Amino acid sequence: QVQLVESGGGLVQAGGSLRLSCVASEQTFNMYAMAWFRQGPGKDREFVGGIGRTGRTGPREYYADSVKGRFSISRDNAKTTVYLQMNSLKPEDTAVYYCAAGNYYSHNQNDYDYWGQGTQVTVSS
Repeated sequence: QVQLVESGGGLVQAGGSLRLSCVASEQTFNMYAMAWFRQGPGKDREFVGGIGRTGRTGPREYYADSVKGRFSISRDNAKTTVYLQMNSLKPEDTAVYYCAAGNYYSHNQNDYDYWGQGTQVTVSS
């Protein structure tokens, strides 16, 4: 059982930046693909970004079109942590952000087995 704990959310003005962290309890963290999802007020949960398991050429990164060029996902296997760097934040980025772990990368939330409790990000205009 993998436990995931997110942190780093908060209130920020439009145009600002935040970095979210997600620490995993599992020492075989490097064997999991990781992803960030978000759920805004009155909206369904949606894919934000994902990062594959570490390979010979480094893990591949994937992003939703709505955040491409503004958000960056990375992982530190030694710290069993995945990060989401969010720049140029917009009010529409306001949501609860969740990290998830799965056996392979997917943009489909149903393919992830483990979830964190979420961290709130609020972007004011």
